[in-house]
Amino acid sequence: MMRESSSRSRYILPLLAALLSLHPTIISAFDYGDALSKTLLFFEAQRSGKLPANQHVKWRGDSGLGDGHGQGVNLVGGYYDGGDHVKFGLPMAFASTMLSWSAVDFKTELVKSNQMGPTLEAIKWGTDYFIKAHPQPNVLWGQVGDGVSDHYCWERAEDMTSPRTAYKLDPEHPGSDLAGETAAALAAACLAFKPYDSAYSDLLLVHAKQLFSFADRFRGFYHDSVPCAKQFYTSTGYSDELLWAATWLYRATNDEYYLKYVVENCESLGGTGWAVKEFSWDNKYAGVQIVLSKVLMDGGGGAYTSTLQQYQAKADYFTCACMQKNDGYNVPMTPGGLLYLHQWNNLQYSASAAFAIAVYSEYLAKAKGVVKCPEAQLQPQDLLVFAKSQADYILGKNPKNLSYVVGCGDNYPVHVHHRGASIAPISLLRSAVGCVDGFEKWYKRLEANPNIIYGALVGGPNANDEFIDDRSNYEQTEPTLSGAAPLVGLFCKLHSLPGKSADSYKKETPKPSTPYHKPQGSSPTSTPASTPKSDTPIEFLHSITKTWTVGKETYYRHKVVMKNVSNKPISEMKLYFENLTGSLWGLIPTKEKNMYQFPQWLKVLNPGSECSFVYIQGGAQAKISIQSYH
Repeated sequence: MMRESSSRSRYILPLLAALLSLHPTIISAFDYGDALSKTLLFFEAQRSGKLPANQHVKWRGDSGLGDGHGQGVNLVGGYYDGGDHVKFGLPMAFASTMLSWSAVDFKTELVKSNQMGPTLEAIKWGTDYFIKAHPQPNVLWGQVGDGVSDHYCWERAEDMTSPRTAYKLDPEHPGSDLAGETAAALAAACLAFKPYDSAYSDLLLVHAKQLFSFADRFRGFYHDSVPCAKQFYTSTGYSDELLWAATWLYRATNDEYYLKYVVENCESLGGTGWAVKEFSWDNKYAGVQIVLSKVLMDGGGGAYTSTLQQYQAKADYFTCACMQKNDGYNVPMTPGGLLYLHQWNNLQYSASAAFAIAVYSEYLAKAKGVVKCPEAQLQPQDLLVFAKSQADYILGKNPKNLSYVVGCGDNYPVHVHHRGASIAPISLLRSAVGCVDGFEKWYKRLEANPNIIYGALVGGPNANDEFIDDRSNYEQTEPTLSGAAPLVGLFCKLHSLPGKSADSYKKETPKPSTPYHKPQGSSPTSTPASTPKSDTPIEFLHSITKTWTVGKETYYRHKVVMKNVSNKPISEMKLYFENLTGSLWGLIPTKEKNMYQFPQWLKVLNPGSECSFVYIQGGAQAKISIQSYH
C-alpha cells in the first residue's frame, strides 16, 4: 500500500493508479528462473527405479527395482506420487500431460531459460514407464503399491518393505479415465519430443492411439477395477478424459477423426455442457475447452466452428470464474487472494488454474482475442497478471510471507510430509529404517527434515491463509506430482517476461541441469537428442562428491564443472558467490567481496572446454552467478 507524502500526491497517485489499471503491467519480485529449476528437481526426488548417473538429488537412491516382477511384467520406473511410495497412475499421467503441455506451448521460453533438457527428462521418466505399463493394446497397468499398506510404514523408498502389488486394466476391468489420461499424456509428449527425437515421438503416438481406443471402447471407472485407489484418487467421471485424449491426439496428428470425435460427442460427454471452476487431475474439462479454443482461434474450425465456439464459451466461463468477474459465480478465494477449492492439498488446484489461464492468455494474445465476462472484458495481459498473482502468492506474497515451494526464498516449510526427505539418506545412515521404526525416530521428530526436497509444492494454507508447518499435518505439508507439474509452465512463462527480477539470464547461473545427449549405440527411441542451447555462455554442472559428519554438522564436498557452451572464447570472467561459508579451491578471489575469477594458469576458456572448482561447507550449496565476462 502506498502512503501519501504530500497533499499533491492525493491527486497524482489516484490518477496514476487509474491509468495503470487500464493496461496492467507485470513487475516481478521473485526469481521465477530459480523456482523453475528447483521445481524440476522435485521430479528427480520422486523418481522410482534405477537412478541415472546425472541424478542431482543425491539423498535419493535406487528403489522399487522389483516392481511388477511378481506378476510377470517390468514396472520399474515412474514416479512416487507424494510423500508416500505408491505409483498412482492417474495423477502421474496428469502430471506428465502438464509437463508436456508446457514443453509444447512454452517451448521458446523453456529453451531460452536452458530448462528444456530437464523438462524432457522429467517427461521421459514418466513416459518410459507408461510404455512399460502398456504391454498390449488393451492392457494398462495402472498402479503399483496400495495406499493403505504403504501408509502403515514410515520408511525410505530405498528400504521399502510394504507390498508392491501391481494392478491392471483390461477389457474385463476397464478404466476409461486412467487410460484416457495416459493417452493424453503420451500424445502431448509426442508433440514435445517431435523436434528432438522423432523416433521416440512416433513410438509415443502409437501407444497414445491404442490407449485412446481402449479407453473409448471399454468404458468404466478405473477405481472400480483398482478398488484400493478409491480412497485416495476417486475419479468423478471419465467423459472429460476421453475428450482430453482426443483433443491432444488431434493436436499431435491433425487427423480430423479426433476433431470430429470431440465435436460429435460434445454433448454426450459434457464438453460443451459443463461449465467448470476447477482444472485438476480429476477434472479436465477446462483444459479441453482451452485447447479447443486454440484450434478455433487458429482458424482450424471449418465445419465445426459453431461447436468449437461453444467450447470456447466454457473456457471463458472458467477464466471469468477464476478472475472473480463471473457475476457472483466465482471460484472461492482466501482473504489473501489465493484460489481456494479444496481443504486437502489446495495449492495443486490453484497452480493448475494459474497455468491453464497463462496458456489461454498466450492463445488469446496470438489471436488478438479477448474474454468477455459478465463484469468485464479481459485482455490477454489481464489473464497473465492474474496467473502471476497466484504464482506470487505461492512464492511468498501472502499473509504468512512464506514460500510454499520448498527451497525457494528464505522462508519455506521445513517439516514437509515426505518420507524420503524426513529421514537421513542412505549415504549417511546405511542401516535400514524399519517400517514402524521410522514413525518413532523420524516422523515424530520436532527438528526440520534432514533433506531439503527442492521444488516441492506443499498442500498450502487453509481458507483463511493459515498454515501449520508440521509433518503430521499432511493436508497442508504433503507435496504431490500434480501440484508441482503445472508450475513448470507457469514459472517459465513468468521468467521470460520483461522486468523479471533476474532480468538478464546471462547473469544467472543455470541450476543443476543436463541436456539430453543420445548415447552412442543406443536404440533410436532411448533418449532425445540434445536440446538447443540458450544464450548462456557457461553451463554449470554441480555435484556432491563426498559427505561426512562432525558432531551434529554434516559437511559436503561440492564439485562444480564450468563448460563453455558458446562458440566464442571466454576470458576475464567474474563469478559472484552467495552463501559460501567454507573453503574454495580452483578459483582466485578478487578485491571485491564474494567475487572470484579464473586461476592464473587459465587465461581463456575455449568453446567446448571445461574447468572445475571445489568448495566444502555444511548446509545448503552456495549460489553462483556470472557477473561479467569478455
